[in-house]
Amino acid sequence: MEAISLMLREVPSEERPRERMLQYGAGALSHVELLAIILRTGTVSESAVHLAARILNESGGLRSLVDMSKDQLTQIKGIGDAKALQILAGIELGRRLAKSKHSERVTIRSPKDIADFMSEDLRYLQKEHFVCLFLNTKNHLLGQETLSMGSLNASIVHPREVFRAAIKRSSASIVCVHNHPSGDPTPSPEDIQITHRLIEAGTIIGIEVLDHVIIGDQRFISLKEQGFM
Repeated sequence: MEAISLMLREVPSEERPRERMLQYGAGALSHVELLAIILRTGTVSESAVHLAARILNESGGLRSLVDMSKDQLTQIKGIGDAKALQILAGIELGRRLAKSKHSERVTIRSPKDIADFMSEDLRYLQKEHFVCLFLNTKNHLLGQETLSMGSLNASIVHPREVFRAAIKRSSASIVCVHNHPSGDPTPSPEDIQITHRLIEAGTIIGIEVLDHVIIGDQRFISLKEQGFM
């Protein structure tokens, strides 16, 4: 049977995403409908809803969409630079909103504080990202920096780069955070080895490594709590 694509204007008004959002609120809409609203328009041959559904299907779902670049998005038929930027802007707003619940001055008191602060940034990424949080003497966050992307090893995460960034911010201590794209936060031998190297370097320099937290899918592990440091 030949598929027939309805244009959005042919869909009953109560089934259109904007009308449904006005009537029921954003929480009642599906991922497809919310993405269709962000896209605003479809193409000559398909509505915004059909385009949104195809984007989610071809990207592998919402989680995979979060990690796509502009160039990857524009490889999908019907997505040009403008629509790709609309999608990326929506994703970035979501990330910032997830962080907006934190006070302007973030204080790190426990591994849970670390996980709460970093999980939304890291949990959906398809590559490992190694991030350092830089703290003052009261454990207030001074800043953060992603120092490597890709599988962790000694050549990628080097103490020199970590502590250069820490010294630049006059940090009293640091916390290391990275994600496991598999969703399982169990530390690997490389994770433990890198942590020990950073602790040794920090001891010499006088900047303490307080913890190394690994973020999985709705789970995290603190190497300090696990006795690895």
